[in-house]
Amino acid sequence: MNRRHILGLSLIATLGISLVPFAARAADDELVGTYKLISRSRVLVDSGQVETFDQAQGFITYGNDGRVLVLIVEGNRPKAESLEKMTDQQRVGLFRTMNAYGGTYKFDGKTIEHHIDISHNEVWTGTTQIRDIKKEGDKLIYTTRPAPFVGDGKMSVLTVVWEKVK
Repeated sequence: MNRRHILGLSLIATLGISLVPFAARAADDELVGTYKLISRSRVLVDSGQVETFDQAQGFITYGNDGRVLVLIVEGNRPKAESLEKMTDQQRVGLFRTMNAYGGTYKFDGKTIEHHIDISHNEVWTGTTQIRDIKKEGDKLIYTTRPAPFVGDGKMSVLTVVWEKVK
């Protein structure tokens, strides 16, 4: 091999390596923005039964800095008369009816990984939550892998639909 050939191969290899982060970043950039929760449902793995969760509200925000923030609250939440009069039972009810976390994300066009730095429940802190994702216009459709459901421990597959806020 001559020197010119080796230099050419080196240049191609260097460009190829440098374009990998660019391609990953371009996929991440597709998500940048804030999305509103549209719907959630689960399929029980054992029976195939489908359950929907109609009352939840939430937002997920993907920053161009690679950070993600999520807040989901159920519709039937306790409301105290005031902060001073809030009971411990109401505080527990508020905790049980929310999901919140933040961290970094990585998106390859088909799968999203949320690397969680902080979470409302500490069980997720330090974990990576993986979702299969499908884009349909301004909607993101997430599907989980089978896992125990937080509410009852039954193996479930969750589907969550988000729509971009304009």
